[in-house]
Amino acid sequence: MNRKRIIIIGATSAIAERCARLWAQAQDVDMTLVGRDLPKLERIATDLRVRSPKGEVHCATVDFTDPQSIQPQVDELTAKGPADIVLIAHGSLPEQQTCQDDLAIAQQALEINGISPVLFAEAFAAKMERSNHGSLIIIGSVAGDRGRKSNYVYGAAKGLVSRYAQGLQHRFAGSNVKVLLVKPGPTDTPMTAHLKGEGARLAPVEDVASDIVQACTKGVATLYTPRKWQLIMWVIRHMPAAIFNKLNI
Repeated sequence: MNRKRIIIIGATSAIAERCARLWAQAQDVDMTLVGRDLPKLERIATDLRVRSPKGEVHCATVDFTDPQSIQPQVDELTAKGPADIVLIAHGSLPEQQTCQDDLAIAQQALEINGISPVLFAEAFAAKMERSNHGSLIIIGSVAGDRGRKSNYVYGAAKGLVSRYAQGLQHRFAGSNVKVLLVKPGPTDTPMTAHLKGEGARLAPVEDVASDIVQACTKGVATLYTPRKWQLIMWVIRHMPAAIFNKLNI
């Protein structure tokens, strides 16, 4: 069977789950869902098997914050052959004040949102380089474009992801390995439920997932989703400090 091999790290995230549904509905897949919560992974897998009855869906658990487990996990996930698509989507949205008050929580936020995704990406990148094949999708955030007082610990982690992805794109320029850096704006997921409660306008997760799947197919390098955030963040990045520092953002 000529199934597209897809591996999703952080598959229980709302964005990742919606991407998985789109891929499963579009073609026969050999998909592996990786996360920490096995019962939730199995529930998602059951849904995907209905959507792709001729496909295969597997589940695997991992400790995202244990660097020693990442390489063995990636070795095992790619033992059957190189992946066509790898989506790295795990993360959390910590409270900025909590990170300021507790350095252990700040460390955890930096690890789960920055260091861990980069290490997973690097392990998969080595596999893709050997086969000269595959698309690697890394979820960053518009928060990584410029540090703001409201979320600069999270933003610093996502800034790391952005710079890393840019370097990876440079490394694979001219090859058959494609790297897609995704920068979502605030999206309507369980992770942002508190923002919704505060009246924030959030993008539908289905729209964000659709943008990601389409961008991967087209070989796009960087995706702001919704697209308006590309202009918004251009303005924020280029705003003089004398003006920026007066803003309560």
